[in-house]
Amino acid sequence: MQLSTPARILGGTIGLGAMLGAPAFAADPGTMDVTINIPRLKVAEYHKPYVAIWVEKAGASAKTVAVWYDYDMKANEGTKWLRDVRQWWRAAGRSMTFPANGITGATRAPGAHKVSFSRAQLGAAAPGQYTLVIEAAREVGGRELLRIPFTWPAKAGAGGRTAGTTELGAVSVAFR
Repeated sequence: MQLSTPARILGGTIGLGAMLGAPAFAADPGTMDVTINIPRLKVAEYHKPYVAIWVEKAGASAKTVAVWYDYDMKANEGTKWLRDVRQWWRAAGRSMTFPANGITGATRAPGAHKVSFSRAQLGAAAPGQYTLVIEAAREVGGRELLRIPFTWPAKAGAGGRTAGTTELGAVSVAFR
């Protein structure tokens, strides 16, 4: 079938626009990589910490992206200690139903743990200033809260880092 000249020009224009638009879209990072170090503590009775990770933006409700706790306990008993992750509980936890698909995970042993979040998971739909918040609480232990501010849309390779002093070690954020 022979296309008329206007159809060929229109098709060529759409194709050219798609090719020119693709590199700009690919330059925006779509993933946030977070590395969380849980320190090995020398204590008589060690329990793995409960950890909550969420994103805050001024004027918006907090968006939980991960909760690590004893989710496989009999009769869902692990949830009764989630309120010990106090700041997260007040910001978003008390309104959630557990286990939460795509968010709930098991507690983690000491060491480095890398988790990745997509733009949709972060709730970073609008450009602006956001804060990634990580809070840990441990039975017969303490609690600690760390904040890493970031701007969305982020540039590939951008990120930030901070370090805890008790329940959390070094935490880093990178965008790709």
